[in-house]
Amino acid sequence: MKKKIVLFVLFVLPLVTYLFFASGVNSFVNLPTITKNIPDINTWKTLDDKPVALTNKITILGFIGTDVEKRKGSFFNLYEKIYTRNKDFKDFQMVMIFPDGTQEQVKALKNDISKLGTQAGWNFVFGSPQQIQTFYDKLQLVGKLDDKLGTPNVYIVDKKRNLRGRKGQDKKGKPEYKEGYNTVLVSELYNQMIDDVKIILAEYRLALKRNHNASRKI
Repeated sequence: MKKKIVLFVLFVLPLVTYLFFASGVNSFVNLPTITKNIPDINTWKTLDDKPVALTNKITILGFIGTDVEKRKGSFFNLYEKIYTRNKDFKDFQMVMIFPDGTQEQVKALKNDISKLGTQAGWNFVFGSPQQIQTFYDKLQLVGKLDDKLGTPNVYIVDKKRNLRGRKGQDKKGKPEYKEGYNTVLVSELYNQMIDDVKIILAEYRLALKRNHNASRKI
């Protein structure tokens, strides 16, 4: 019994306390799963020909479409509100998906983003229209891509390739469902997405502590 109390104090209580103070909007202790085990994209093209994988990474996933210039403001919002707060977490990455043929636009975008600071952890991935649509359909989302294969929403994907979001009831007991976060709305990134990313990172910090403690016992 004493052992269980010690474990609770060491591992569970800090997480609950952290989430209580860190999350002012989200009523979930663990961020619910929207879609389990989405496909990986490790065979898709990238600007630097290096494969990008979702497995074993906490990923912010976006579908930009062919009108890259139109989405530039969304990139700046995402960079300032989400990326800068989490870039030092080694398993955190940003994965943005574009249709083939937008490579030159993306190079210009990368140059603009570089003015904000480091781009470590940013990945730009390209696929055919059919590849992108097929992949998106497997996310099993309510929202749809537009006719340019883009959406202003970005999505949180955990290390096991589960798409995470809000599903259940909010603090007022009202039904709540959120599968993505609108990058055009700074208030949504600030009031909702920041909290939800914190929860995912807290989960893995807790898992690391548990594994470290188990290793020490062994």
